[in-house]
Amino acid sequence: MSKGILLVNLGSPDSPNPKDVKRYLGEFLMDERVIDVPLWARTLLVKGIILNTRPKASAAAYKKIWWKEGSPLIVLSERLQDKLQGKLEYPVALAMRYGSMTIKKGLQELVDKGCTEIKTVPLYPQFAMATTETIDVKVDELVAEHFPGIKISRTPAFYHRKDYINVLSKSIAETLDGLDYEHILFSYHGVPERHIRKSDITNGNCKMDGKCCFKKGSKQHEFCYRHQCEITTVNVAKALGLKNGTYSTTFQSRLGFDPWLKPYTDRTIERMGKNGTKKMAIVTPAFVSDCLETLEEIAMEGEEIFHEMGGKEFTVIPCLNDREDFAQVLANIVEEWATTKIEAV
Repeated sequence: MSKGILLVNLGSPDSPNPKDVKRYLGEFLMDERVIDVPLWARTLLVKGIILNTRPKASAAAYKKIWWKEGSPLIVLSERLQDKLQGKLEYPVALAMRYGSMTIKKGLQELVDKGCTEIKTVPLYPQFAMATTETIDVKVDELVAEHFPGIKISRTPAFYHRKDYINVLSKSIAETLDGLDYEHILFSYHGVPERHIRKSDITNGNCKMDGKCCFKKGSKQHEFCYRHQCEITTVNVAKALGLKNGTYSTTFQSRLGFDPWLKPYTDRTIERMGKNGTKKMAIVTPAFVSDCLETLEEIAMEGEEIFHEMGGKEFTVIPCLNDREDFAQVLANIVEEWATTKIEAV
């Protein structure tokens, strides 16, 4: 069989124009694994409220971070694709879960090159229903409808891989080299608490108290986003030799009024500024590519909150983006698959 690789990231509007942003948000927020309520309620919320109020504000935010080359997330993903392609003999295509760079186009590109066995690589270190799972489901639908002759191999979450932790730790150390900071915040994209419960394959072992995240041997951990975020922080802190009390894990980008994973990033920044922290660093390990949530929500809004509360120095650590060593981590994942006889799903 001829092998091919499909990298998949979240996506982006085609431009920061409100019409393009509205189209993108509509597709994104109508995904039942992003807003997991009944269709009638999701339609009322998204099409009746959000798309009539949010696109203009979101477009303004996108304009703040938009590059001359286009969307930062798209540009950085394309650069990563090029670097990964340079390390592999197999063709590498790039797709987005939402937007015009569709997964269907990515699969078609590989099929046109003669690929009959495709490994999908979601660009998310941690598993979540609203990220990895929705990609897997969409790929399955497209294969069944348009590409019945190909086999798909999936990539499990790679948050705990030693090579990934080493690269993430190195990138943080490089940014903080020579800086005198008091606290480093590990900020992950938030999800509703119910998403964690829905992904609990043990049917109730998850107590949402934070304690079960650190119990060893739980089958739930394979699909528990909160556990995987917490362990990412623990492993990086260990690699960097961080002392207890000098780092913490928070969650950003909540939407709506339902309970989301806590503690919240914005409120933590506010609290720490009020309590006298003057020098803070922040890293966003749930993202591999800098995007709206890292460049605007964290680097701009987060810094503004910190300064308003009395903080002085706010250091934002870039995502892994198109680092050569991160491209090598992905190449390692691909080569392990290509040289091991694993039954495709």
